[in-house]
Amino acid sequence: MWSGTLGSGVVGASPLSRPHMGQLLRRFRRAFVAALAMVAVAAGCGDDGNGDASSTPSTGDDATITIALGSAPTSLDPHLVDDGGERAINDNVYETLLARTPDGELVASLAADEPTRVDDTTWEFRLRPGITFHDGTVFDADAVVATVERVRRLIAGDLTDNDDLFATLAGARRVDATTVQILTTGPDPALPARMYWLKIVAPSAAALDDLSDVPNGTGPYRVVDHDAGQQITLEAVDGHRDGVPVVERVVFDFVPDDEARVDGLAEGRYDLVTNLPPEAADDAPQLAHRLGQEHPVIVLDADDAITADREVRRALNLALDKQAIVDEVYGGFAVVDPGQLLGPSVLGFDASLEAYPYDPDLAAQLIEQRGATGATVTLVGESSGRWLNDRALVEFVAAAWRAVGLEVDLQLLDFGDYLDVLFGRDTRPDAIFVSSSNELLDPSRQLPTYYQAGGRGASNSDAELADLVERAGTELDEAARHELYRQAVALAHEQAYLVWLVNTEDVYGLSERLRWTPRADSKLLVSEMSLVS
Repeated sequence: MWSGTLGSGVVGASPLSRPHMGQLLRRFRRAFVAALAMVAVAAGCGDDGNGDASSTPSTGDDATITIALGSAPTSLDPHLVDDGGERAINDNVYETLLARTPDGELVASLAADEPTRVDDTTWEFRLRPGITFHDGTVFDADAVVATVERVRRLIAGDLTDNDDLFATLAGARRVDATTVQILTTGPDPALPARMYWLKIVAPSAAALDDLSDVPNGTGPYRVVDHDAGQQITLEAVDGHRDGVPVVERVVFDFVPDDEARVDGLAEGRYDLVTNLPPEAADDAPQLAHRLGQEHPVIVLDADDAITADREVRRALNLALDKQAIVDEVYGGFAVVDPGQLLGPSVLGFDASLEAYPYDPDLAAQLIEQRGATGATVTLVGESSGRWLNDRALVEFVAAAWRAVGLEVDLQLLDFGDYLDVLFGRDTRPDAIFVSSSNELLDPSRQLPTYYQAGGRGASNSDAELADLVERAGTELDEAARHELYRQAVALAHEQAYLVWLVNTEDVYGLSERLRWTPRADSKLLVSEMSLVS
């Protein structure tokens, strides 16, 4: 886990294995390019004493940074999609009623304080006065009502990917200019967490189907240039209530190729690189990493084929050396998941559970006892590299399962076909890989999807487990809710409905001049970044 403060060297780095020759060659090339850049700087200074900014490895003026993301946003509408590129941009442009501290504590943001629950289906928020949108529109209760009604309209029209996040919203009503009530379809204890995710838009946006061309938030940055798929530039907003950030201008470049991002960081073109490959950690001027919200996991079909046998499912867990996955697949930038999808900071986490131990002999014995030796298990993954080192991970799993006596039909599908299988209900594969994230920091994000029978990614029909998750989703008493989720997590572990693997860290490469501490919710909030000369 990341710890400490950022300095001029590696921060919280985990030891890596000896780099192979290709990595050494890349390092030599990057060092050579950087050296040439320094020569160019010196030459420019020698001409007239002022230097030529275009010849230096910096990104522009001293208050501008460039961030390289692995993927471009599929939309700039804060309500239509749920992808990392969209969040990286819009988290700086729009704000929410509630926010989180860097360590994940829920706090007020556009709201003046925490909400009050009026009754089982009504939450009341007091709003901060004196806030305006970037176009000058006043933020008040009308904006909250318009936002809720817009999201409900998008869900009803099947126009958004966020229906699972906001399906419980029944409406909103204005009490007065600075007081608003949000209504839910039934008791929803996760409503405050949802309001940490719902970006507030101006009333004029309510009737629009796509806001990508008219971004207008209350956040500390505004969009000033958008080259779709290539680059987006934000500038700090004058007069924001939190003051002008240190970083006055940020350029987001979209660079799918891992090596290109690493090269750009080494050459001084980028100040921050996300999803830094573990093998490139030693190449970064600064390294920052923190346990994130991604949990690579394999969902097993508990209803059909050999995986319908609990002992076989247990064997599939026992066959895997999860510490080797941490070390070999993720270069040390991960921790073994203790037999559950929930992270330690999430309600419902069962601290008494432990990961299935690595015991390939017992795994082979169980498989033989159940008459499954030589049987074929279909393992589905995806081929586009959507998640860090995901192909290497499923290949590791396939090899381990073959080693205990199974035949493995490994199918790596195009991402669209993969999603059809992951969320399809007609047939379920014996085993399917997914990386489950929980940026909401609430169990209602993951357990209804992958644990509860009928969930979009679930592969079991356990009525008891489904009942626990269902009851927890409407339990307003926090202690009782925690206990219901904890029982659900423990039951799924006992039945080995999934193969739990690791919780990966968010790994970032930083330039020498950037100072930033990664957040528990994986957000890239530029207002929290600073620069040194």
